[in-house]
Amino acid sequence: MDTQISYILAIESSCDDTSCAVLKNDRVLSNVVAGQEIHTKYGGVVPELASRAHQSNIVPVVDQALKQAGISKENLTAIAFTRGPGLMGSLLVGSSFAKSLSLALNIPLIDVHHMHGHILAHFINEDQKTPDFPFLGVTISGGHTQIVKVTDYHEMEVIGTTQDDAIGEAFDKSGKVLGLGYPAGPQIDKLAQEGDPKKFPFPVPKAPDLNYSFSGFKTAVLYFIQREVKKDPDFVEKNLKDICASIQYTLIKILFQKVEKAVKQTGIKSVAIGGGVSANSGIRAQLLSYKNKGWNVFIPPFQYTTDNAAMIGISGYFKYLEGNFAGMEVTASPRIEM
Repeated sequence: MDTQISYILAIESSCDDTSCAVLKNDRVLSNVVAGQEIHTKYGGVVPELASRAHQSNIVPVVDQALKQAGISKENLTAIAFTRGPGLMGSLLVGSSFAKSLSLALNIPLIDVHHMHGHILAHFINEDQKTPDFPFLGVTISGGHTQIVKVTDYHEMEVIGTTQDDAIGEAFDKSGKVLGLGYPAGPQIDKLAQEGDPKKFPFPVPKAPDLNYSFSGFKTAVLYFIQREVKKDPDFVEKNLKDICASIQYTLIKILFQKVEKAVKQTGIKSVAIGGGVSANSGIRAQLLSYKNKGWNVFIPPFQYTTDNAAMIGISGYFKYLEGNFAGMEVTASPRIEM
């Protein structure tokens, strides 16, 4: 197979963003993302509404991605798509479209694990330094909090994961208690920068080994706010920045306690973060501080942190080089092992 030049069209539709990217080998030519504002008023993603919006968005998004890349669909070498994990209805829209396009163009189909994409986003070629194998991938999002030992592009072992909720949900649910809109994570991050991170101490949940637990933290924030508002109805308004700073400080502490432990246990000092929550300024600053301990740290560009098709495309590219293609019998899977 001639792999000198490949044009891979990638589709990502695991949750509420419809995205299409075109990659020329490991470089991104276009990366179009269509968000779904409809979920804001519900305080979270409504699966049925998400799948309907994907159906409306996918054709225009693919068309725009091809136009931005300056190529036609006849130039494409392969089609990559997110197989899972994610919302079943959303995944089905992307996988069905990808299969149809692959059949119509008679080119290979490549299924991609969503979380592999978040980790491999670091290998999108933008002339930056990339991690050497092995390294630890820390995937942090609304649905995942994982520490992954990465030994090759598609050899990944989860060595720590959340036992209940993800760190992104802890941010969003805490924000909801404070009366912030959805998603609350970025708002907490912004407000925290002007607050006192040690004003209100929150508990650090205990979880075995390298695993996480965030459900107890969410409950602690809820009970704290309820208790203080009983004393003073204006408590949140008067202390919002300090509350946000304290929440963010504790969540970062919970996250990196286990990352530090993983580095000690494995002896691997290269750490790369990925996923939507890796856009958080406090998490980025904390990871960078570990350079003083001799760690090699890797932070993805902002445009590759939240769900996007470019990260699916780079994962698909490495599978393409291996000739690792999917058959038409491949199905979307809302829960899929790393």
